[in-house]
Amino acid sequence: MTPLENANITDSQLIQKIETIVELARQRVASVVNLTMVHTYFEIGRLIIENEQQGNERAEYGKNVLQNLSKHLTAKFGKGFSEQNLRNMRQFFIVYQNRALSIREPKEQQNIDNKEIKIRQKPSSESENEQNTIRQTVLSESFFKLGWSHYLILMRIQNAQERNFYEIEAGRQNWSEPQLKRQYNSSLYERLALSRDKEAVMKLANEGQIIEKPEDILKNPLSLEFLGLEEKSSYTETELEQAIISKLHNFLLELGKGFLFEARQKRFTFDEKHFFVDLVFYNRLLQCYVLIDLKTDELKHQDLGQMQMYVNYFDRYVKVNHEKPTIGILLCKKKNDAIVELTLPKEANIYASEYSLYLPDKQTLQYKLAEWTSEFENLHRIVKN
Repeated sequence: MTPLENANITDSQLIQKIETIVELARQRVASVVNLTMVHTYFEIGRLIIENEQQGNERAEYGKNVLQNLSKHLTAKFGKGFSEQNLRNMRQFFIVYQNRALSIREPKEQQNIDNKEIKIRQKPSSESENEQNTIRQTVLSESFFKLGWSHYLILMRIQNAQERNFYEIEAGRQNWSEPQLKRQYNSSLYERLALSRDKEAVMKLANEGQIIEKPEDILKNPLSLEFLGLEEKSSYTETELEQAIISKLHNFLLELGKGFLFEARQKRFTFDEKHFFVDLVFYNRLLQCYVLIDLKTDELKHQDLGQMQMYVNYFDRYVKVNHEKPTIGILLCKKKNDAIVELTLPKEANIYASEYSLYLPDKQTLQYKLAEWTSEFENLHRIVKN
């Protein structure tokens, strides 16, 4: 029997409260240590870059400096200062220099194409105290919110808008490193961006994913690679549903913000007939029910009509006055946009989204996004003229 089990009720409550305080304190300490390390690595990267800009031949000189630096720092401080990690610190500063330098030295001219870094050389007359003050400012300001392992992923994303989106979402949703990697590999940014207009795409980059209307929760396609089902295998809708339930945490992560799971095969009876909704969720941000029906074949107009009935039932008999209209999503292997548009009234709160059993090809989605953006800009230009 543990000491906690042996204690009386009052002592047990006291012990639990103290345990909670200690655990929270440890979490805070770990968070402070991680953020301090990130800021320290940023400052080391800055010093390496400034040192390289003293007129020396870049390649051979830089190689020798990093070798010597790695040996010295490892001998003095232990692990964490390999040549590779020093190169990572250097790249970290290159990618994120504008964020800190725009506050620290707003008048500096900086080249942001990540190929050539232009940093104003400090005059020799600048006092050591002033230099120390600048360094302390960089280390004390909260320019970064995530851990070093997150930034190792983020700083390799070339598109600055995409990189900013993932940084915002990782911090806001407390993504672990594997979750961040999975969301990036599943092309979350491109899948969200392709369902939005130009202004909304810019909001994604600057504000992250904001859930204000039903369209904000949509992704196309929905990536279900975590289910482990083979793309070419034959499986039923029941098998797909069971696979989703067995990996519900992953499915909620893929659905996005604010989703709460309520039921599978939710039964309701109308006109003495029983009907079943495959999956019922509630979105606390939109304050409405979200019904999902699974289709392993191509979507048919009958499927849309059936979902319209489900949505109508929930709106009339389930939702309460303060809640918003129910959303219906048909998750299908293949959809025909023309059939969807022709079958549903324009004001219908029903959407069709394809799913993919493997990670979508990022380059293809990036090409589609660039193509769509170009078309949108051309159309806007024509309308404006």
